[in-house]
Amino acid sequence: MAPATSSAVSNVSESFTPMAQPEGDVEGIGAHCQYCRQLDFLPFKCESCRGTFCLNHRTETAHDCPKPGEWARRRNALNAASNVQLPSKPTLFTHEKQCYESSCKTLIFTALTTGVHCSGCNRDYCLKHRMEEDHDCRNVTPAGARPQNAMQARQAQGLAAFNRLKAWAADKRAQEGKRKEASASLGLGGLFKSKKVGTGKVAEDAALKRAAKGDASVPQDKRLYLYVEASADTTKSKYPTGKFFYNKEWSVGRVLDAAAKSLQVENINNRSNNEEDKLRVFHVQSGQLLKFQEKIGDRCQTGNMIVLLRGVGDPDAA
Repeated sequence: MAPATSSAVSNVSESFTPMAQPEGDVEGIGAHCQYCRQLDFLPFKCESCRGTFCLNHRTETAHDCPKPGEWARRRNALNAASNVQLPSKPTLFTHEKQCYESSCKTLIFTALTTGVHCSGCNRDYCLKHRMEEDHDCRNVTPAGARPQNAMQARQAQGLAAFNRLKAWAADKRAQEGKRKEASASLGLGGLFKSKKVGTGKVAEDAALKRAAKGDASVPQDKRLYLYVEASADTTKSKYPTGKFFYNKEWSVGRVLDAAAKSLQVENINNRSNNEEDKLRVFHVQSGQLLKFQEKIGDRCQTGNMIVLLRGVGDPDAA
């Protein structure tokens, strides 16, 4: 009797299998049981000892098989050799990691929803709150220490903007000084030119007053009209410049709050003790940072420009 093939043995799930009968051979039908010698027309083959047995003696225990369990050992060996592996179950996400934004309940890092790690605060967020301005990154308590490279990058960016503005303001003052010297040296012609320049300044101030926006309750004689600008890294506004009027008696800090609101600048000066987070007011004409407690009217005149900067240092510490 020919041995079973490897593929046949690996598919066997019991110790016996029905024997195939030859077609068209009536005398060849059936076989004698090797245990009880009785003729059985539907004999079985034992996969362990390869013997032929009847229905009653087909199991290993019924015919006292000399090689019990051999069929199972052969099957396991063949399966191991062919690296047969059962299909793995799909990975189930059992964690409950949630977007760190307090108003968001989205579970992140799942099969359906990815997550984004913020290098600024070391927290994880959903796609909706992945941007720093969307999760108020500057006011979030960082997980562990805030990365030094992020802090240094923001500080360097603020200082670079401050230094550029100082250089620009100094150049503007130098040009104004040269213009006055040239006008004085021209004598009478210079006098007419000076008057013409003065007239131009009056026209500019008049245009500024017409376009400026502010609190309508501020008395006309108390209004100070300024050009206000925010550095690009501080605002989400499409147009980060404007013309506004403020009360001359207001402090620089109050003017900063009003200007930040008008130009859509994130202002967390009252919620953060980190100097890199604080907004400061830079006066272009003097080339200096203004102190929060100063009156805006003591440092600025109508037609002047102020710029909102972040992370440029404390003028009181200078």
